[in-house]
Order: sequence, then C-alpha cells, then structure tokens
Amino acid sequence: MTGTRAVTPPLEGAAMTANPRLLEKVRVVSGRTGVDYTDDAVLSELLLRHRRAVDGASRGPVGWIGGTALVTGVMWPFVGHMVPAMADNPLLAYAPAGPLLIVAVACLTLVHVRWKRALLHTELAGYREVLGLARAHGVEPAHVPPWLEGRRQGGGGKGAAPIPRYAPVERADAPDAPGDAPGDASSGASDERTGMPPVATVPPKPDAVAAYERIADEGGWHDEVGCLLLLAGVIGAAVAVSSGTPLGLAALALVPLAVVVWVKGHRQGTEKAGLRTEAEAYARAVVAARAAGADTPDLSPQLRALLDD
Repeated sequence: MTGTRAVTPPLEGAAMTANPRLLEKVRVVSGRTGVDYTDDAVLSELLLRHRRAVDGASRGPVGWIGGTALVTGVMWPFVGHMVPAMADNPLLAYAPAGPLLIVAVACLTLVHVRWKRALLHTELAGYREVLGLARAHGVEPAHVPPWLEGRRQGGGGKGAAPIPRYAPVERADAPDAPGDAPGDASSGASDERTGMPPVATVPPKPDAVAAYERIADEGGWHDEVGCLLLLAGVIGAAVAVSSGTPLGLAALALVPLAVVVWVKGHRQGTEKAGLRTEAEAYARAVVAARAAGADTPDLSPQLRALLDD
C-alpha cells in the first residue's frame, strides 16, 4: 500500500529534458492531457492520487457484496440440501444459487468497469505514452509499477493497459568521441559545457541488500505449520486421554516442535525486517538514478517487490 508516501516517478523530468527530440514529443502529450510530465513534483502527486483511485475502485461494498454472493452461490448447492429445513424442498436447497450468482456477476462486473475506468484515465494514459516514447528514444525506466499497467501484484502478465510500443528512434546527438556525451558521469566539466544537470549515480550494492535478496523468498510457512503441529499435538493428546490410550500422549511432543518452528520463523522475520530498510532505500536509489538518466543495473525480483508494496 502506498499510504501517504511520496511516489518516485519511473522517469524524471531531467531524463526527458536531456533529450530534445523526446522532450518535444512529451510536450505534445502534455499539451493534450494538461499535465506537465517533466515536473517531478506534479508527477509524483499525480501517480499517488491515481494509484489510490485505481486501488479504491477494486474495493468497497460493491466488491465485498459480489465476492460474498459468489462464494455463497457456488457453495449453496453443496450445503443447501444438508440443512434439515431445506432437505425436503429442492426449491430452497438449490434455486437460490442462481440469483446469488447473478448478483455476484453484476457486482464484480461493476467493480471491473470502475477499475478499468480509473486505470485508463487520460492523465495515466498520457504518462504511459510518455514512457513508451522514452523507451523508443533509448531511455529505459528502471521499474514500472505493476498497477500502472494494470498488472497483478508481483508484476506478471501483460496487463490491462500496457505501455505502448513505438519504433526505436535513432539519436541525432550521438557524441563524436568518447567523453563528449552530455552529462557524461566521468567528466565533471560536462555540466559546464552543456548546462545539463549531472547524471545521478548509484552506489555499489551493499552486502545487506544482497543478503536480503537471498532470504526474501524464504519462509512464510512457519505460522501455518506451527499451528498445525500445535493442533495435532493437542488433539492427539485429548483423543489419547478420552480413549484411555497412553501411547497417544506421545503427540504432545509436537507442541515443543511447534514452538521451535515459530521461533525460527520469528528470527527469520526479524532478520528480513532489519535488512528491508536498506534494501528498499537501495532500490529507490536505483529507480531515482535511472529516472534521472543514469545507466543503472536491473533490479532483482525481490527488490521490485519492495517497490510494489
């Protein structure tokens, strides 16, 4: 969830203004949508506002009613005839499933329509067009949040509103010799010659970030397994006592095993939390540097997942 946290644009204004041909096309899109996509503050607020709208469109009472009606309608034919009051009346045992499924389809369709309308808002469509133009001009964002393209959390799939693809555009301002490129990070004098802002740089990946990437996908099962072991131990002991089978009390050995699993999960969670802050800061630094036009390494799936939260 984004909450009130500022959103870092996938592509900052500095990266657009550094390419005159791209900037010219971006200004055309800005004139059509009424949004200055080169203004980082305006763009950050716009993305935060529209993400709330997109997320909010898929929630609320209509979605809750639709989900509840869907589950109830699917389960009704299996459980309706088990209720004594309905067992002798097929109409009550099976017929309600039809109207419930109709309500579910209507509600979920309305939720999808609202979500799609929020996703296809003119301002967001314009920014996706800007990102597509940037890619065509050789400026590649480090990370595009899944919600912006209507992809599921985690980034898989094509998405309901993918960034458009355009034919690659050859650079008209290619340098004649090494070191003559505008904003070249290896030469501090480039800023004086061109007047362009310096290209951002990304520090080497800290060991803590590499450690987070190694353990980010581990765990997540300790609570469930611990609960199962505890229940199995308690239930097994209870059955042993009620049936007079002392051997069944051996199931109590599962209780301390459940505690061991929980402790291991707690330690792993604490370690992840300790590394998460530095990993997220590094990921955001990479995105900010790429958005400013720097050549940065690709983010790992673990780091992209941090940015999607």
